Amino acid sequence: MEKRISVVIPNYNGEGTIGKCLEAAFSSDYTNFEVIVADDCSDDGSVEIIKQYPCTLLKLDRRSGTSRARNTGAQNSSGEILFFTDSDCLLQKDTLSIVNKTMSELKTGYILGGTYADVAYDDSFFNNFQAAWINYSETRIINSPDYIAAHAMVMFRKTFNDSGGFPEDFMPILEDVEYSHRLKKSGYKLLMNPDIQVRHIFGFTLSRSLRNAYRKTAYWSLYSLRNRDLFSDSGTASVEFKTNVALYVLIILLLLIAALLQSSALISLIPVIILINIFISRKLIRAFLNAKGRMFAFFAFLYYALLYPLPVGLGTASGMLKYILGR
Repeated sequence: MEKRISVVIPNYNGEGTIGKCLEAAFSSDYTNFEVIVADDCSDDGSVEIIKQYPCTLLKLDRRSGTSRARNTGAQNSSGEILFFTDSDCLLQKDTLSIVNKTMSELKTGYILGGTYADVAYDDSFFNNFQAAWINYSETRIINSPDYIAAHAMVMFRKTFNDSGGFPEDFMPILEDVEYSHRLKKSGYKLLMNPDIQVRHIFGFTLSRSLRNAYRKTAYWSLYSLRNRDLFSDSGTASVEFKTNVALYVLIILLLLIAALLQSSALISLIPVIILINIFISRKLIRAFLNAKGRMFAFFAFLYYALLYPLPVGLGTASGMLKYILGR
């Protein structure tokens, strides 16, 4: 039986992606669904693009953020099941069919999650690095993950109504993490289904990839300090990834100390540290390999281990500083 599914999409200046997003949604092999787009006062041409598709367009009266857009979309939908995604995400043809099948087997006490496909829509190195890494990170823990990301978050309407929805007075990002934590504390169970996938449009270059890492880490570390779970194993902020960053910092410290002491003995420890990191990251390396092959896996791990930790470390320091200053 096909349950009614409401696909809820927040949009703000998504001119470059919203058309592809809606095209993919309406190419679904599922039939009993609606698409609700809540526009957060866009000032580009995205609203005109949205009007070209048979979806419900809701215009917020003031710029309010992604959470209010999602809440508004959900509150004005008709489906028994709510599927939250983003305006730069493309549903696969079978995404909603898998959602329906999985939710038909679950009770109302569950929140179901999907993830990004391990190859991005814009098929280039930095985009595919992000897609494969997030896919791996979000699907490591199937039963009771720390959070469900809102690029593919599924729940029954009753759950949404009872929970109060996404936090509207919160950080610009991580509202889905806060919502997941609140749901778990209320007794709901989180469940991942790796077969529920959307293909993400990143638009990353090297600089955009690094800036994204800095920004997200700054907010994540601030939220984690406030939530007192800085060292928890949480999706992309996994213990594995935090160890990768710690080993990177250790290498930098060894190089600085070696330079000060003019000692080459300390430098000889660096290959050992790298080998330790390769062992710890072996499952991620396998995910890179499965996504795009050996050459991609080689360079993706180099980027992950030797460059990506720099903006992450700086972002962590920024978040800690804001926490100390009470901002």
